[in-house]
Amino acid sequence: MKVCIYGAGAIGGWMGVKLAGAGCELSVVARGDTLAALKRDGLVLSHGNEQQTVPVRAAEDPADLGVQDLVVIAVKAPALPAVAARIAPLIGPGTMVLTAMNGVPWWFLSGGFGGAHAGHRLAAVDPSGAIDAAIPARHVIGGVVHASCSLDGPGRVRLHFGNGLIVGEPSGEATPRVQALHALLQRAGFDAKLSPQIQKDVWYKLWGNMTVNPISALTRATTDKILDDELVRGFVSTIMLEAKAIGERIGIPIADSPEDRHAVTRKLGAFKTSMLQDVEAGRAVELDALVTSVRELGQITGVPTPFTDALLGLARLQARGLGLYPAP
Repeated sequence: MKVCIYGAGAIGGWMGVKLAGAGCELSVVARGDTLAALKRDGLVLSHGNEQQTVPVRAAEDPADLGVQDLVVIAVKAPALPAVAARIAPLIGPGTMVLTAMNGVPWWFLSGGFGGAHAGHRLAAVDPSGAIDAAIPARHVIGGVVHASCSLDGPGRVRLHFGNGLIVGEPSGEATPRVQALHALLQRAGFDAKLSPQIQKDVWYKLWGNMTVNPISALTRATTDKILDDELVRGFVSTIMLEAKAIGERIGIPIADSPEDRHAVTRKLGAFKTSMLQDVEAGRAVELDALVTSVRELGQITGVPTPFTDALLGLARLQARGLGLYPAP
């Protein structure tokens, strides 16, 4: 099976090594130091004292790699428009495109999902429709990642904890292709689950990180400190209740309370969120996929989101001041 990783960062690299280990023919779209490292040393994954290296065909131009059976998009949301503009040479009639990204994706309300709001294009994540045009929903398999990885250097990935992947068709159907992909992921050693409603899994993960991510970026605090502060935890819970009400209106009710979800986050210990890491590294932040999209879903479903709006406004103002979010 021909597999291409678009975005050879921590998550993309982790997935690529394991898929290559399952016998896939692995390609990677990369550039700069990462491209040079992949051509020279291959892709390296470390976990504890173990290290695994796999050969990879790496190129800056997707046209050099050709049509793939599976393309894994593992970039941060701000980079997605640039990916969409260049991805066409990788996609043939039967290509699956697996999204391994945080936040609400452009295909969220496709596949008949969303009730009265099915088919609505979310301007927060695909303002012009260019992403949907470049990566039509018929190619998409939704994915949710439950793993923590980082980079030791270009092409060198370190897995800290977690090994989970959830995949599913946006339509919720158990199609032959998604069943085959699920089986492949299991053979590759992932703790892979096939979801009957991948949007629910996307939403539940978002429910936990749409708040702590931007709050950590604002305060530079790790997750344990955010949840230990009674006032901040209350603010987080109120935002989560707004998102919970939105979920109910689009067909993804959440049975848990905010405190239930906080308990899950606490089990992960004291860690820096991905958005805090992005701020510290001077990288663009994923505010639109994590927060602006929730505000937009509130608008189209008629759910007021004053606390979500406040968080978005503060985080956006900070990010613009740092040059990490587009100016109005």
